Amino acid sequence: MKKMILALVFLAGVFGGLQAQKIKGSDTMLPLSQKVAEMFMKARPSESVTVTGGGSGVGIAALIEGTTDLAQSSRKIKFDERQKLQQGGKTVKEVTAAFDALAVIVHPSNKVSGLTREQLEAIFTGKITNWKDVGGENLKIIPYARETSSGTYEFFRESVLRNRNYMNGIMSMPATGAIIQSISQTRGGIGYVGLAYLNKDVKALGVSYKSCAGHVQPSAASAKDGTYPIVRPLLYYYITQAESRSKAFVDFVLSTEGQKIVGEIGFIPVK
Repeated sequence: MKKMILALVFLAGVFGGLQAQKIKGSDTMLPLSQKVAEMFMKARPSESVTVTGGGSGVGIAALIEGTTDLAQSSRKIKFDERQKLQQGGKTVKEVTAAFDALAVIVHPSNKVSGLTREQLEAIFTGKITNWKDVGGENLKIIPYARETSSGTYEFFRESVLRNRNYMNGIMSMPATGAIIQSISQTRGGIGYVGLAYLNKDVKALGVSYKSCAGHVQPSAASAKDGTYPIVRPLLYYYITQAESRSKAFVDFVLSTEGQKIVGEIGFIPVK
């Protein structure tokens, strides 16, 4: 019994001195943060980093509450969120870690190859409900969206829907993986995911924001040269007053090695 107590005291001393840095928020950014954290801890064995998702809004809320060191977000911080931080005497630092092309996806059997922004708006607001109305077969359209705490949900609403509301009763998914799985099993399904999540189980559509222009497929190259229209920054936020806690990790993300990981994951490097 005495040996067990001594062992527990030893472990408490070891792990008590190794306070894990916490990163929380955007599911889109999970693959990036997890991979960077893995490489960061290899380079700095004395450091410990934990990464969890939940959505951009969840990450920023955790930053406000003081329960995370870094909030990962696929949308800009909102005015009211910044105000809450200021009310607590805190200021926030924003760092762009990468860029992402948001891909519109359908079931692989879908014959439609591309849609305009106006068609996407009509689909996700419930005005177009059958694939035959956009050049596909006579099949009901089943739109999928992320939940409201997601930065991807917010960005798609702003960029594609032009701030109009999603249709009532839209299928709301808690994570990007759930959208991929649902659409891979639903012939009439349509949704949106970050570029890094694309796989053979779904089909990415070309998108055009100009009715007279051709549809452009999402890729790192088309996002970088500006031809693909649905592109957004992927961001980290931390409290300026606690900069020393997070700066080393952020600097690692922005380093040559970190930006190499960005490209390997499927995002677009900032450098």
